[in-house]
Amino acid sequence: MAAEIVTLSDPHAGSSAQIAVNLGFNCFRLTVQNGDQPVEVLYTHPEFVSGNQRPSGSGIPILFPFPGRIRGTTFSWEGKHYQLEAGDALGNAIHGFAMRRPWRVVKQGADHVVGEFHAWRDDPSLKDRWPADFRITATYKLSQNRLDGTYRIDNPCDVPLPFGFGTHPYFRVPLGGPSADTCIVWLPVTERWVLKDMLPTGKRRPLSDTEAFDSGCRLGELKLDDVFTGLTDIAGVTEASIQDPGGMAVAIRWNVEQFRECVVYTPPHREAICIEPLTCAPGAAALAARGIDAGWRVLPPGKSFEATVTIEATA
Repeated sequence: MAAEIVTLSDPHAGSSAQIAVNLGFNCFRLTVQNGDQPVEVLYTHPEFVSGNQRPSGSGIPILFPFPGRIRGTTFSWEGKHYQLEAGDALGNAIHGFAMRRPWRVVKQGADHVVGEFHAWRDDPSLKDRWPADFRITATYKLSQNRLDGTYRIDNPCDVPLPFGFGTHPYFRVPLGGPSADTCIVWLPVTERWVLKDMLPTGKRRPLSDTEAFDSGCRLGELKLDDVFTGLTDIAGVTEASIQDPGGMAVAIRWNVEQFRECVVYTPPHREAICIEPLTCAPGAAALAARGIDAGWRVLPPGKSFEATVTIEATA
């Protein structure tokens, strides 16, 4: 299934963004100008727009109603069991439903677009896969070298909606310079969830290298697929960033009250680094059942949740 693409642009800044509407409303391209040179901020597999690549491997996948893994392919909630879709090499469900399905455009302008996925309307099979209906709306707005993604989750059902949410941006490296390895990464993290088979055990450990993350690490020295927490912030806003000494810098910002965890992943191809703000740790529902607070949320009927993630590039 080839992509249905919406293009946003800011002609004064020379920036643009592209969203694949029918491929999970994935913003798979963000192009900014560094002088007279265009710089691609996001990594996308060359075959992504053909629809033949895994939806979690390019651009900005939207992770809902759960980010990360759920062990196995069964989600249990209030005594009922829901069959999920296997998605990783270990036989676990991963990253929810929204990134795998077509969305609908509900509003569009030159510099913004609003997309919607309403579970039971757009894919009635999800009635048997999750405890409640949900509607997720994503608004992308481009302004100069800045992309704001605002995400709203509504519970239109008459029962509570359990959920976790996250975004999974792939930041391309290098950002105009000659080498990805020399890029410097700053991460606002102080703790790490202990993982077993890629899922948190329920234990958290203080980082021994907090100062290194705070002062900046060379990307060439990082090999990560970790779930971090204990995020630092200034006036409630958390920021991570990547600086290319020979090119541009890119920052990602979010509200720490909304996104309390952060996954950082360095793909094997080494052409990107993922910095993923999450409302909860992967596997948070199972941890909550054990009395461990990992950020799992339950949205009452008729209520909504809204959060914004900002990506900004600077010369």
